[in-house]
Amino acid sequence: MLKEQTRLSDLIEHCNHLGNEIEDARMLLEMAHEEEDKEAEADVARQLADIEKKIKQFSLDITLDHEDDARDALVSINAGAGGTDSQDWAEILFRMYSRWIDKKGYKMTLIDLQPGDEAGIKGVTFKVAGKNCFGFMKVESGVHRLVRISPFNAGGKRHTSFASVFVYPDIKDDIQIDIEDKDLRIDVFRASGAGGQHVNKTSSAVRITHLPSGTVVQCQQEPSQHRNKEIAMKVLKSRLYQQEKQKQDQKMQSLHDGKDDIAWGSQIRSYVLHPYRMIKDHRTDHEIGDVDRVLDGDLDELIEGVLMS
Repeated sequence: MLKEQTRLSDLIEHCNHLGNEIEDARMLLEMAHEEEDKEAEADVARQLADIEKKIKQFSLDITLDHEDDARDALVSINAGAGGTDSQDWAEILFRMYSRWIDKKGYKMTLIDLQPGDEAGIKGVTFKVAGKNCFGFMKVESGVHRLVRISPFNAGGKRHTSFASVFVYPDIKDDIQIDIEDKDLRIDVFRASGAGGQHVNKTSSAVRITHLPSGTVVQCQQEPSQHRNKEIAMKVLKSRLYQQEKQKQDQKMQSLHDGKDDIAWGSQIRSYVLHPYRMIKDHRTDHEIGDVDRVLDGDLDELIEGVLMS
């Protein structure tokens, strides 16, 4: 309750501050008009452009009002239907999010990565830390569809690939999630790698299966089995927490609906590279022609479009 009161108080203070800035700019503009001062008018125009950006950010801050929005995020990307092409697509998405995370000034920590059979990745799980991480990234949950000429098909045919993105709030230790030992199956295995001196010779990787829900998590990025188990348990708790939230909120059911196939009909966004180039978010119908810019990590336009819709 105290945290919510503080948040609302900060929003009111910020709103009043923006109101004062707008009033100051209005007075300066009137003076510039009266004195026919073109230079002063240009200065006010720049101030108004800056205020417009602040109002947009303020609108986003109001939108991110759920208690989980301020939390860090746990993200899983999994290749779907489409074989090698989809595994390559999963890696492209991972690179896209990595660049967006870097541009936002967030911090990413890799938890688990499963290389593809020939190229790309089968799946990856990572943590993102920073202001309102989950609030922004939660809208990326769903199936992402890619249409292109397959680089793995000598016939040069158009190919459709799918990959799923699941985003969970990092609940840390401030929310109690009770998990009984009898409900867990814990397996250890050697961490996968490209070979050479960095291959893990011991069984330090950990896979945890929550038997009642069938939820499986694993971690293999740390050299210590104990540390990998600790991280995997945190990821498991976050996933179970999110699943419980979805039972209470049907609007979030699509975040982790195990009944959805990673294929046709369940995608939230399409990335078309052939026969034309366009990205379309199916929730807002927003379209962007500069595909390369988005794949290079410029996601704010798409993310904010969903948040503000």
